[in-house]
Amino acid sequence: MANISGARLARLALEEVGVRHAFGIPGVHTTELYDEFASSSLITPHLVCHEAGGGFMADAVSRLGDSLGCLAVVPAAGLTQAMSALAEAYLDGIPMLAITAGLNTASGKVHLLHEMDQQALTATVTKGFFTAQNHADIAPAIYDAARTACSGVPGPVLVEIPQALLITTANTPAPAPFTPSPLPPPPPPEQLTAAVEAIADMKQPGLCVGWGGRGARDELVALAEFLQAPVSTSLQGLSSFPADHPLHTGFMFGHAAVPAGEQGFANCDGLIAIGHRFGEVGTASWSMNPPENMIHIDIDPSSIGANYPVRQGLVGDAQVVLRALLNALNKAAKPRSDAKRLKRTINSAKAEYRKEWHRHSSGDRVNPVAFYDALDNALARDAIVVCDDGNHTFLTAELMPMSGQRRFVSPTDFNCMGYGVPATIAASLCNPRTQVVGIVGDGAFHMTSNELLTASAEAAPVVIFVFNDGELSQISQAQEIPYNRKTCTVLPAADFSQIATAYGTSFVCLRDNEDLADGVERALEMAKSGRPVLVEVRVDYSKRTRFTKGAVKTQLNRMPVKTKARVVSRALWRRVAHVE
Repeated sequence: MANISGARLARLALEEVGVRHAFGIPGVHTTELYDEFASSSLITPHLVCHEAGGGFMADAVSRLGDSLGCLAVVPAAGLTQAMSALAEAYLDGIPMLAITAGLNTASGKVHLLHEMDQQALTATVTKGFFTAQNHADIAPAIYDAARTACSGVPGPVLVEIPQALLITTANTPAPAPFTPSPLPPPPPPEQLTAAVEAIADMKQPGLCVGWGGRGARDELVALAEFLQAPVSTSLQGLSSFPADHPLHTGFMFGHAAVPAGEQGFANCDGLIAIGHRFGEVGTASWSMNPPENMIHIDIDPSSIGANYPVRQGLVGDAQVVLRALLNALNKAAKPRSDAKRLKRTINSAKAEYRKEWHRHSSGDRVNPVAFYDALDNALARDAIVVCDDGNHTFLTAELMPMSGQRRFVSPTDFNCMGYGVPATIAASLCNPRTQVVGIVGDGAFHMTSNELLTASAEAAPVVIFVFNDGELSQISQAQEIPYNRKTCTVLPAADFSQIATAYGTSFVCLRDNEDLADGVERALEMAKSGRPVLVEVRVDYSKRTRFTKGAVKTQLNRMPVKTKARVVSRALWRRVAHVE
């Protein structure tokens, strides 16, 4: 037995569960915990400018690092600031530990500082709430929370440790070694047999890969080559399959997909979906029409068949399930012959789509495809690309190839703007030897641009590309057709060079296509000095992505006839009458 404080017990337990970075802003309730972080040889505490930014950083560590992301905030005020980040992690299926203190009730008084029911507050955006009644409960609470965060469908959890426990000591043993939950077993043999039979009935199968497939790239490549099947990805799953593989069609399939996704899947009579939940964003508002002969692999049983019917569901971790499925397929069938025509179709469609974008005149602004060509040429094959939420996200999905071992993340199901800057910084902190770039829209950038100060303080060698068009473009584009005017989507002008100066970052401006290649390479080279770089990209958004056009068309077709007629007639009248 040892006389040990609650804060030290918490720190030791956090080290055991694999926390290596803790983000937040200390307050009167958590100073003891932060003091322990300063004594840790394993956990690095990071001061952020806003708790939402800290939450997005913790999220990015879980997505892109080899440790569990941790947010450490004061009760109530800090926690409410971080709610958007918790919700993003919750809906995207990202594990995270949120640590906060409970109130100091020793006075016996009411109306305490930060008094709030934190369990009730976070119930809809966390997988669980864990607290401690005494010192001996602290480590088990953190261990249970970590297992809950990482098992099944991953997600954020909240651990509340009363301030009285953090600051006092007790004769309590140090935490025992942590044991994580095991991966779920592979599906039973009869389900694998049924899946093999379903595949045998497919003349041309296709693969659709989401975020859940990111840890099974080798197995996905093996399955695609065994079946000679085209492979599309969701937005979250963009880097789950190498973009330079000849069977990779790109983002989505169907009429809202890039041409390679539409043409490559045109003759598919069967589909294997891996770690893809078929949510609204990942399907362009359910514009996809998967074949009825579908096998759906997901760790979440409630996702299987939720939005589209399936012939066979397989519940489990993608890598575990795919290994079992490949083993069953190898015993039951021979690999299919090389689909040379399909590969030519995919390759031709990809090339033609880029030519289509190059033919588009961007005037005196930057053509998106020219920017992505320059970035692709300059970026390492194992680089990390982080996006925010906005029109730039879908341009990146359609035009930026995640070739080789590149990794990509963006907020998806909660779709929270402001994610990009802090997540890019955290991606660099937990991958210090990897090239990391962020691509954000100007509207999203303004939400969390203050975290550039964190980047400067941490000497994070990141490059943040801000697509500056002066609008909340994804919404302003959606306003144009039905309203013929833009309400609250035109942004006030900002001087990005002055923002860079204020936050201590280097600055580059990409004004047009002429200085793209040199400007991108210069920004990446500048970041090597350990100073973050802010790059203003004066982008042209006049050409719509396939995703945007497909989603708008799907939503319009889904409207009742009277509503559709009202929207169309109003838009026409405003155009004729020049209403602004």
